[in-house]
Amino acid sequence: MKLTGRTLLADGKLRSGTLTLADGRVRGFTPGPARPCFVLPGFVDLHVHGGGGADVMDGAEGVAAVASFHLRHGTTALCPTTVTRPLRELEAAVAAVGSVSDGPERARILGTHLEGPFLAPARLGAQPPHALAPDPQALRRLLAAGPVAAVTLAPELPGALELVRLLVGRGIRVGLGHTDCDAAEAAAAFEEGAGGATHLFNAMRGLHHRKPGLAAAALEAPKTVHEIILDGVHVHPSLFRIAYRAARGRLALVSDAVRACGLPPGESELGGQRIVVAADRATLGDGTLAGSILTLDRALRKAVSAGLSVEEASDLLSRNPADALGRTDLGRIVPGGPADVVVLDEDLRLRSVLRGGQEVDLGA
Repeated sequence: MKLTGRTLLADGKLRSGTLTLADGRVRGFTPGPARPCFVLPGFVDLHVHGGGGADVMDGAEGVAAVASFHLRHGTTALCPTTVTRPLRELEAAVAAVGSVSDGPERARILGTHLEGPFLAPARLGAQPPHALAPDPQALRRLLAAGPVAAVTLAPELPGALELVRLLVGRGIRVGLGHTDCDAAEAAAAFEEGAGGATHLFNAMRGLHHRKPGLAAAALEAPKTVHEIILDGVHVHPSLFRIAYRAARGRLALVSDAVRACGLPPGESELGGQRIVVAADRATLGDGTLAGSILTLDRALRKAVSAGLSVEEASDLLSRNPADALGRTDLGRIVPGGPADVVVLDEDLRLRSVLRGGQEVDLGA
């Protein structure tokens, strides 16, 4: 297969020409004339709960449906993300993620993102009230249940740093989130190898000039990558631009999408809780934001609207999140790499998605 357009190559440059794909891999790029479109690496989502009416907590069928839904929006690899529930339910969810077979009809599944249960009770946001104190035995049970790629926890809780060390030792990304930690507590976790912040600015202390909290510590911490939900609701564009300049190369756009993503406004569910879905957001009955109804193709357009170039925005959706998981084989277009590619028109509207070189039916 050959794709002509302005292609984002591994050197970070958009170049006009023809991209050749064969046997599920990128085979080469030839400079030359191009159609008026962009050819970018497929998106990688570190944080996604649901979409298209399905939820990761529904079991293997739900995980597969979520991965299929988001593939049709350009996400070619993702981490199915849990909500905080009783330990046995979380074990079952992790096992379900591990049981879903790989296939071209769904995004690559990179392992579970456990958002909890070791969260600060005061910062649960829309997470169900099942937070646990840090417990190495409970964590080992979860890790034994199936593949885990990332864990979000609150670093200020007694025993949390022991969990950070355990996870880092196993090569699992640690995200700091749903936390009331101060900057010093966050810095201590980053020193132990925590990989970044979960949905930066949300479910944590704000940027106060005398009490900076996790957000400031995250933006300063080297060798970290931080999630941001760029849906126009969770984070103001001006604060996104400040974060981008402070942590260039260290931000990853995530969807944090819930079951209601892709469905009409109305009522839905998250972790057993009723949520209300409007045109641009999902909330609990009290107005607390409950995940998002964002897809990553929209996040790309939001980033460009906020002032980033297409090249810069693409890195936040592909290269940076892949690197956050140590998956340097994903998130870029390189000879020999997986042929996971999205094609967008000049208005950045999705025109085609290829996963392993196979074109996805966007209307399925």
